Amino acid sequence: MSPHEYCRARALRSGSSFYYSFLFLPDERRRAITALYAFCREVDDVVDELTDRSAARMKLAWWRTELDAVYSGCPQHPVARALLDVVGPFGLQRSHFGEIIDGMEMDLDHGRYTDFTALRAYCHRVAGVVGLLSATIFGYRDAQTLDYAHDLGIAFQLTNIIRDVGEDARRDRIYLPQEDLARYGVSDADIMTGRTSPNMRELMRFQIARARSFYQQALGRLPDTDRRAQRAGLVMAAIYQRLLDEIETDACAVLRAKVSLTPVTKLWLAWKTWFAA
Repeated sequence: MSPHEYCRARALRSGSSFYYSFLFLPDERRRAITALYAFCREVDDVVDELTDRSAARMKLAWWRTELDAVYSGCPQHPVARALLDVVGPFGLQRSHFGEIIDGMEMDLDHGRYTDFTALRAYCHRVAGVVGLLSATIFGYRDAQTLDYAHDLGIAFQLTNIIRDVGEDARRDRIYLPQEDLARYGVSDADIMTGRTSPNMRELMRFQIARARSFYQQALGRLPDTDRRAQRAGLVMAAIYQRLLDEIETDACAVLRAKVSLTPVTKLWLAWKTWFAA
């Protein structure tokens, strides 16, 4: 199996909505974005799957050395070898990959966030810079497109936080800002036990509205000159905004199980959005 086949299998195995946004890209851009996605999955899984924090730190430190190897031309891991093929041709910055790992390390140190300012710093690292790398792979002419891509990455991460609130709580992580919980009269214990209440519903609706505001802000920043080039991101936005609609029908359901769209719905949204842009 070649490095790029490994990355493609990694993306398929994850069942992520991101896979559907890659479908209509030209081959070279699809290979690059799939390698980026596989890298994000690899370092995210370090934090999610290794219960020993010291072991997780060591593995993330190893990934930093692999990044150095990517940019010096001698990586070992198949995902890093796939990245070796694309970082030069697409001008992908080493510092952005390092920031993604910085964000993953935050999960080892922070199980709670006091306010949205702190949460946004986390979202910038794990998603905003992924948006910047993605926009660079897709191609752009107007630098304002990077502002769009960064905000869209934040919107995606806020959506993930809403979707995974119950699953994260079972790992003793609550990403919803503590100041928001206090404002709506919801405790950590309410989230950890999946307790449904009018206050909890209002809290979740507030989180959904915040995520939607980032989609609106991002899409408003996308220059018309780059709209066609950035269609893959628009596909993801369509899928994730539909997911928010589904979650909002029962805003507390995410405390008990992950809400998701069917593959057919994702494929339909991908096709419709790609050819409408």
